[in-house]
Amino acid sequence: MADIDIRITGKAGRITLTRPEALNALTYEMALAIEAALDEWAEDPAIELVVIDAEGDRAFCAGGDIQQMYDTAKTGDFEYGRKFWRDEYRMNAKLFNFPKPYVAFMQGFTMGGGVGIACHGSHRIVCENSQIAMPECSIGLVPDVGGSWLLARAPGHVGEFIGCTAARMDPGNAIYAGFADYFIPRAAWPGLIETLEATGHVSAIDATATTGPMATLKRDQAQIDRNFNGRTVADIIRGFKGTPWEQAAEKALRRNCPLSVESTLELVRRVRGLDTIEGALGMEYRFTYRSASEGDFVEGIRAAIIDKDRNPQWNPATLEEVTPLQISKMLMPLGDNALKL
Repeated sequence: MADIDIRITGKAGRITLTRPEALNALTYEMALAIEAALDEWAEDPAIELVVIDAEGDRAFCAGGDIQQMYDTAKTGDFEYGRKFWRDEYRMNAKLFNFPKPYVAFMQGFTMGGGVGIACHGSHRIVCENSQIAMPECSIGLVPDVGGSWLLARAPGHVGEFIGCTAARMDPGNAIYAGFADYFIPRAAWPGLIETLEATGHVSAIDATATTGPMATLKRDQAQIDRNFNGRTVADIIRGFKGTPWEQAAEKALRRNCPLSVESTLELVRRVRGLDTIEGALGMEYRFTYRSASEGDFVEGIRAAIIDKDRNPQWNPATLEEVTPLQISKMLMPLGDNALKL
Protein backbone atom coordinates (compact mmCIF):
# COMPACT_ATOMS: atom_id res chain seq x y z
CA MET A 1 0.00 0.00 0.00
CA ALA A 2 1.59 3.24 -1.16
CA ASP A 3 0.51 5.38 1.80
CA ILE A 4 1.70 3.11 4.59
CA ASP A 5 4.46 0.52 5.04
CA ILE A 6 3.57 -2.32 7.40
CA ARG A 7 6.18 -4.99 7.99
CA ILE A 8 8.06 -7.02 10.58
CA THR A 9 11.65 -6.09 11.39
CA GLY A 10 13.40 -8.23 13.95
CA LYS A 11 11.18 -8.48 17.01
CA ALA A 12 9.11 -5.43 16.10
CA GLY A 13 5.94 -4.94 14.18
CA ARG A 14 6.68 -1.84 12.11
CA ILE A 15 4.30 0.79 10.80
CA THR A 16 5.58 3.75 8.77
CA LEU A 17 3.32 6.41 7.28
CA THR A 18 4.65 7.17 3.81
CA ARG A 19 2.79 10.17 2.40
CA PRO A 20 4.84 13.11 3.69
CA GLU A 21 3.65 15.29 0.80
CA ALA A 22 0.19 15.14 2.44
CA LEU A 23 1.60 15.53 5.96
CA ASN A 24 0.92 11.81 6.36
CA ALA A 25 -2.82 12.44 6.65
CA LEU A 26 -4.65 9.27 7.65
CA THR A 27 -6.93 7.78 4.99
CA TYR A 28 -9.71 5.29 5.65
CA GLU A 29 -7.63 2.54 4.06
CA MET A 30 -4.63 3.38 6.26
CA ALA A 31 -6.78 3.13 9.39
CA LEU A 32 -8.04 -0.30 8.33
CA ALA A 33 -4.49 -1.45 7.56
CA ILE A 34 -3.28 -0.41 11.03
CA GLU A 35 -6.19 -2.25 12.63
CA ALA A 36 -5.44 -5.42 10.66
CA ALA A 37 -1.78 -5.28 11.72
CA LEU A 38 -2.72 -4.84 15.38
CA ASP A 39 -5.09 -7.81 15.18
CA GLU A 40 -2.34 -9.99 13.70
CA TRP A 41 0.49 -8.88 15.97
CA ALA A 42 -1.46 -9.04 19.22
CA GLU A 43 -1.43 -12.85 19.01
CA ASP A 44 1.96 -13.35 17.32
CA PRO A 45 4.57 -14.49 19.88
CA ALA A 46 7.38 -13.39 17.57
CA ILE A 47 6.28 -9.75 17.86
CA GLU A 48 7.38 -8.24 21.16
CA LEU A 49 6.49 -4.61 20.46
CA VAL A 50 5.16 -2.26 17.79
CA VAL A 51 6.96 0.82 16.48
CA ILE A 52 5.10 3.44 14.45
CA ASP A 53 6.83 6.36 12.74
CA ALA A 54 6.44 8.47 9.61
CA GLU A 55 8.46 9.80 6.71
CA GLY A 56 9.31 13.49 6.43
CA ASP A 57 10.16 16.23 8.90
CA ARG A 58 6.98 18.31 8.87
CA ALA A 59 4.49 15.85 10.33
CA PHE A 60 3.99 12.48 11.90
CA CYS A 61 0.32 12.73 10.93
CA ALA A 62 -1.50 16.02 10.62
CA GLY A 63 -4.96 14.45 10.88
CA GLY A 64 -7.50 12.45 8.97
CA ASP A 65 -7.87 12.77 5.21
CA ILE A 66 -11.28 14.43 5.13
CA GLN A 67 -11.61 15.30 1.45
CA GLN A 68 -13.96 12.39 0.69
CA MET A 69 -15.93 13.08 3.86
CA TYR A 70 -16.53 16.60 2.57
CA ASP A 71 -17.32 15.51 -0.98
CA THR A 72 -19.93 12.98 0.12
CA ALA A 73 -21.47 15.09 2.87
CA LYS A 74 -21.78 18.03 0.50
CA THR A 75 -24.16 15.96 -1.61
CA GLY A 76 -26.20 14.90 1.42
CA ASP A 77 -24.55 11.49 1.79
CA PHE A 78 -23.49 11.31 5.43
CA GLU A 79 -22.88 7.57 5.65
CA TYR A 80 -19.29 7.61 4.37
CA GLY A 81 -18.16 9.92 7.15
CA ARG A 82 -20.03 7.92 9.76
CA LYS A 83 -18.44 4.69 8.49
CA PHE A 84 -14.98 6.28 8.53
CA TRP A 85 -15.43 7.38 12.14
CA ARG A 86 -16.94 4.06 13.27
CA ASP A 87 -14.08 2.02 11.87
CA GLU A 88 -11.39 4.49 12.92
CA TYR A 89 -12.70 4.57 16.49
CA ARG A 90 -12.70 0.78 16.61
CA MET A 91 -9.02 0.83 15.64
CA ASN A 92 -8.31 3.51 18.27
CA ALA A 93 -9.85 1.30 20.97
CA LYS A 94 -7.79 -1.70 19.87
CA LEU A 95 -4.64 0.40 20.00
CA PHE A 96 -5.48 1.66 23.49
CA ASN A 97 -6.00 -1.94 24.67
CA PHE A 98 -3.08 -3.44 22.73
CA PRO A 99 -1.38 -6.02 24.98
CA LYS A 100 2.21 -5.23 23.96
CA PRO A 101 4.35 -2.08 24.02
CA TYR A 102 3.38 0.36 21.28
CA VAL A 103 6.05 2.98 20.61
CA ALA A 104 5.12 6.12 18.66
CA PHE A 105 7.66 8.61 17.26
CA MET A 106 5.89 11.95 16.69
CA GLN A 107 7.86 14.59 14.81
CA GLY A 108 6.32 17.81 13.55
CA PHE A 109 2.53 17.98 13.49
CA THR A 110 0.53 15.27 15.25
CA MET A 111 -3.09 16.32 15.13
CA GLY A 112 -6.55 14.80 15.23
CA GLY A 113 -6.38 11.38 13.61
CA GLY A 114 -2.62 11.40 14.19
CA VAL A 115 -3.24 11.64 17.93
CA GLY A 116 -5.52 8.62 17.57
CA ILE A 117 -2.78 6.39 16.13
CA ALA A 118 0.00 7.59 18.45
CA CYS A 119 -1.12 9.02 21.76
CA HIS A 120 -2.98 5.92 23.00
CA GLY A 121 0.25 3.92 22.81
CA SER A 122 2.29 2.88 25.82
CA HIS A 123 5.46 4.80 24.85
CA ARG A 124 4.91 8.18 23.15
CA ILE A 125 8.02 10.05 22.02
CA VAL A 126 8.37 13.69 20.97
CA CYS A 127 11.35 15.71 19.72
CA GLU A 128 12.44 19.30 19.14
CA ASN A 129 9.82 20.22 16.53
CA SER A 130 6.84 18.21 17.79
CA GLN A 131 3.51 20.04 17.76
CA ILE A 132 0.52 18.08 19.09
CA ALA A 133 -3.05 19.37 18.93
CA MET A 134 -6.72 18.50 18.80
CA PRO A 135 -7.88 21.20 16.32
CA GLU A 136 -11.32 19.77 15.58
CA CYS A 137 -13.22 22.80 16.92
CA SER A 138 -11.76 24.82 14.07
CA ILE A 139 -13.61 22.72 11.47
CA GLY A 140 -16.92 22.07 13.18
CA LEU A 141 -16.07 18.85 15.02
CA VAL A 142 -15.09 18.01 18.60
CA PRO A 143 -11.91 16.28 19.79
CA ASP A 144 -12.40 12.65 18.83
CA VAL A 145 -10.39 9.45 18.11
CA GLY A 146 -10.25 9.12 21.89
CA GLY A 147 -8.88 12.63 22.26
CA SER A 148 -11.61 13.50 24.75
CA TRP A 149 -10.27 10.70 26.99
CA LEU A 150 -6.81 12.28 26.99
CA LEU A 151 -8.17 15.79 27.52
CA ALA A 152 -10.36 14.66 30.41
CA ARG A 153 -7.28 13.28 32.17
CA ALA A 154 -5.04 16.30 31.69
CA PRO A 155 -4.22 18.24 34.89
CA GLY A 156 -6.99 20.46 36.23
CA HIS A 157 -8.89 22.24 33.46
CA VAL A 158 -6.02 22.00 30.96
CA GLY A 159 -8.09 19.58 28.86
CA GLU A 160 -10.94 22.05 28.46
CA PHE A 161 -8.45 24.78 27.54
CA ILE A 162 -6.62 22.68 24.92
CA GLY A 163 -9.78 21.21 23.42
CA CYS A 164 -11.77 24.44 23.18
CA THR A 165 -8.93 26.67 21.94
CA ALA A 166 -7.32 23.99 19.68
CA ALA A 167 -3.98 25.06 21.19
CA ARG A 168 -0.84 23.41 19.83
CA MET A 169 1.38 21.73 22.39
CA ASP A 170 5.15 21.78 22.06
CA PRO A 171 7.12 18.82 23.50
CA GLY A 172 7.09 20.07 27.09
CA ASN A 173 3.39 20.86 27.07
CA ALA A 174 2.49 17.59 25.33
CA ILE A 175 4.22 15.62 28.08
CA TYR A 176 2.66 17.74 30.82
CA ALA A 177 -0.85 17.35 29.38
CA GLY A 178 -0.51 13.57 29.05
CA PHE A 179 -0.25 13.30 25.26
CA ALA A 180 3.41 12.17 25.30
CA ASP A 181 5.85 10.49 27.66
CA TYR A 182 9.43 11.05 26.50
CA PHE A 183 11.53 13.80 24.97
CA ILE A 184 14.24 12.31 22.76
CA PRO A 185 16.20 14.43 20.24
CA ARG A 186 15.34 13.53 16.66
CA ALA A 187 18.95 12.63 15.86
CA ALA A 188 18.75 9.74 18.33
CA TRP A 189 15.62 8.19 16.78
CA PRO A 190 17.19 5.97 14.07
CA GLY A 191 19.55 4.28 16.51
CA LEU A 192 16.82 3.82 19.09
CA ILE A 193 14.47 2.27 16.56
CA GLU A 194 17.19 -0.16 15.46
CA THR A 195 17.70 -1.17 19.09
CA LEU A 196 13.98 -1.67 19.63
CA GLU A 197 13.74 -3.81 16.50
CA ALA A 198 16.74 -5.92 17.50
CA THR A 199 15.97 -6.44 21.18
CA GLY A 200 12.22 -6.02 21.56
CA HIS A 201 12.94 -4.28 24.88
CA VAL A 202 11.57 -0.82 25.67
CA SER A 203 14.21 -0.22 28.35
CA ALA A 204 16.29 1.52 25.68
CA ILE A 205 13.70 4.32 25.59
CA ASP A 206 14.27 5.31 29.22
CA ALA A 207 18.01 5.12 28.67
CA THR A 208 17.82 7.51 25.70
CA ALA A 209 15.27 10.04 26.97
CA THR A 210 16.42 13.48 28.09
CA THR A 211 14.82 16.45 29.83
CA GLY A 212 12.57 18.33 27.46
CA PRO A 213 11.59 22.01 27.40
CA MET A 214 9.63 23.59 30.23
CA ALA A 215 5.84 23.22 30.09
CA THR A 216 4.22 26.63 29.86
CA LEU A 217 0.92 24.92 30.67
CA LYS A 218 2.33 24.09 34.09
CA ARG A 219 3.24 27.74 34.57
CA ASP A 220 -0.28 28.76 33.53
CA GLN A 221 -2.07 25.98 35.44
CA ALA A 222 -3.56 28.18 38.16
CA GLN A 223 -4.84 30.70 35.62
CA ILE A 224 -6.35 27.97 33.42
CA ASP A 225 -8.08 26.36 36.39
CA ARG A 226 -9.43 29.71 37.56
CA ASN A 227 -10.73 30.75 34.15
CA PHE A 228 -11.94 27.47 32.67
CA ASN A 229 -14.31 26.36 35.40
CA GLY A 230 -17.33 28.23 34.02
CA ARG A 231 -20.54 26.41 33.14
CA THR A 232 -20.25 27.39 29.47
CA VAL A 233 -17.51 28.91 27.33
CA ALA A 234 -19.55 32.09 27.07
CA ASP A 235 -19.52 32.19 30.89
CA ILE A 236 -15.75 31.62 30.88
CA ILE A 237 -15.22 34.60 28.57
CA ARG A 238 -17.53 36.79 30.65
CA GLY A 239 -15.26 36.08 33.60
CA PHE A 240 -12.13 37.30 31.81
CA LYS A 241 -10.53 40.46 33.21
CA GLY A 242 -8.71 41.53 30.04
CA THR A 243 -5.19 40.32 30.78
CA PRO A 244 -2.98 39.56 27.75
CA TRP A 245 -3.31 35.83 28.42
CA GLU A 246 -7.10 36.10 28.58
CA GLN A 247 -7.23 38.21 25.43
CA ALA A 248 -5.26 35.54 23.55
CA ALA A 249 -7.50 32.78 24.94
CA GLU A 250 -10.66 34.65 23.94
CA LYS A 251 -9.34 35.22 20.43
CA ALA A 252 -8.64 31.49 20.05
CA LEU A 253 -12.04 30.51 21.44
CA ARG A 254 -13.91 32.89 19.13
CA ARG A 255 -11.91 31.75 16.11
CA ASN A 256 -13.44 28.26 16.35
CA CYS A 257 -16.92 26.92 15.66
CA PRO A 258 -19.20 28.09 18.51
CA LEU A 259 -21.29 24.91 18.64
CA SER A 260 -18.16 22.77 18.62
CA VAL A 261 -16.44 24.83 21.33
CA GLU A 262 -19.41 24.69 23.69
CA SER A 263 -19.96 20.99 22.96
CA THR A 264 -16.29 20.26 23.60
CA LEU A 265 -16.48 21.80 27.06
CA GLU A 266 -19.45 19.58 27.86
CA LEU A 267 -17.87 16.52 26.21
CA VAL A 268 -14.62 16.70 28.18
CA ARG A 269 -16.53 17.06 31.43
CA ARG A 270 -18.81 14.13 30.66
CA VAL A 271 -15.88 11.92 29.67
CA ARG A 272 -14.10 12.81 32.91
CA GLY A 273 -16.79 10.77 34.64
CA LEU A 274 -16.30 7.70 32.42
CA ASP A 275 -13.94 4.82 33.14
CA THR A 276 -13.30 3.38 29.65
CA ILE A 277 -12.05 4.76 26.37
CA GLU A 278 -14.90 2.90 24.70
CA GLY A 279 -17.32 5.14 26.56
CA ALA A 280 -15.39 8.22 25.46
CA LEU A 281 -15.39 7.11 21.82
CA GLY A 282 -19.12 6.45 22.01
CA MET A 283 -19.70 9.95 23.37
CA GLU A 284 -17.54 11.49 20.63
CA TYR A 285 -19.42 9.54 17.97
CA ARG A 286 -22.70 11.10 19.07
CA PHE A 287 -21.36 14.45 17.87
CA THR A 288 -19.42 13.33 14.82
CA TYR A 289 -22.41 11.26 13.62
CA ARG A 290 -24.45 14.48 13.55
CA SER A 291 -21.64 16.86 12.61
CA ALA A 292 -22.41 17.08 8.89
CA SER A 293 -26.17 16.56 8.94
CA GLU A 294 -26.94 18.84 11.91
CA GLY A 295 -23.72 20.72 12.63
CA ASP A 296 -21.10 22.90 10.97
CA PHE A 297 -18.63 20.29 9.68
CA VAL A 298 -19.27 20.88 5.95
CA GLU A 299 -18.92 24.64 6.34
CA GLY A 300 -15.83 24.26 8.49
CA ILE A 301 -14.07 22.12 5.88
CA ARG A 302 -15.14 24.46 3.10
CA ALA A 303 -13.61 27.48 4.81
CA ALA A 304 -10.41 25.78 6.00
CA ILE A 305 -9.60 23.23 3.29
CA ILE A 306 -11.65 23.72 0.12
CA ASP A 307 -12.02 27.46 -0.48
CA LYS A 308 -9.40 28.39 2.15
CA ASP A 309 -11.11 31.74 2.74
CA ARG A 310 -10.86 31.31 6.53
CA ASN A 311 -14.29 32.90 6.80
CA PRO A 312 -16.69 30.18 7.97
CA GLN A 313 -20.34 31.10 8.42
CA TRP A 314 -21.05 29.26 11.65
CA ASN A 315 -24.57 28.50 12.86
CA PRO A 316 -24.99 29.64 15.62
CA ALA A 317 -22.65 32.49 14.76
CA THR A 318 -21.35 33.28 18.25
CA LEU A 319 -20.68 31.50 21.51
CA GLU A 320 -23.34 33.59 23.22
CA GLU A 321 -25.98 32.29 20.78
CA VAL A 322 -25.36 28.59 21.51
CA THR A 323 -28.12 27.20 23.72
CA PRO A 324 -27.95 24.30 26.19
CA LEU A 325 -30.56 22.51 24.08
CA GLN A 326 -28.34 22.66 20.98
CA ILE A 327 -25.43 21.15 22.91
CA SER A 328 -27.66 18.44 24.34
CA LYS A 329 -29.02 17.57 20.89
CA MET A 330 -25.49 17.05 19.53
CA LEU A 331 -24.47 14.82 22.45
CA MET A 332 -27.70 12.93 23.07
CA PRO A 333 -27.71 9.10 22.68
CA LEU A 334 -28.01 7.75 19.14
CA GLY A 335 -30.23 4.79 19.94
CA ASP A 336 -29.85 2.08 17.30
CA ASN A 337 -27.10 4.13 15.61
CA ALA A 338 -24.87 4.20 18.71
CA LEU A 339 -21.22 3.26 18.21
CA LYS A 340 -20.68 -0.47 18.50
CA LEU A 341 -17.09 -1.57 19.05
